[in-house]
Amino acid sequence: MTLQELYVTIDGDYDQALRVLRMDRLLDKHIRKLTANGVVDRLLEAGKTMDPTELFESAHAVKGVCGNLGLTKLASLSSDIAEEFRPGNPRKLSDDEVAGKLDEIAELYKKTSDGINEYAAQ
Repeated sequence: MTLQELYVTIDGDYDQALRVLRMDRLLDKHIRKLTANGVVDRLLEAGKTMDPTELFESAHAVKGVCGNLGLTKLASLSSDIAEEFRPGNPRKLSDDEVAGKLDEIAELYKKTSDGINEYAAQ
């Protein structure tokens, strides 16, 4: 599987990631690190306690990492969580709706990490 094929498999935006990181070599290096860096796991763990500070910080981190890697769906979903818990913003979603978004993130992240692991195993 090529890097471009990986991006098709995980519904990522290869061109966007390449615009940010500029070289396949860097993109390859950083996409492989996603599953080991724990940033998404931290967000999902924060969802268990619904701690607003931790949810904001971890969602903001996921948004940045995934945005840079061209993982636009994960970035968008985590942005929704970050904005929901941004200090000073009024809450718009119920805890159940937030949990639903976190479930979507978990499902999409599993698909993404499975694809990355398959790519890295080659």
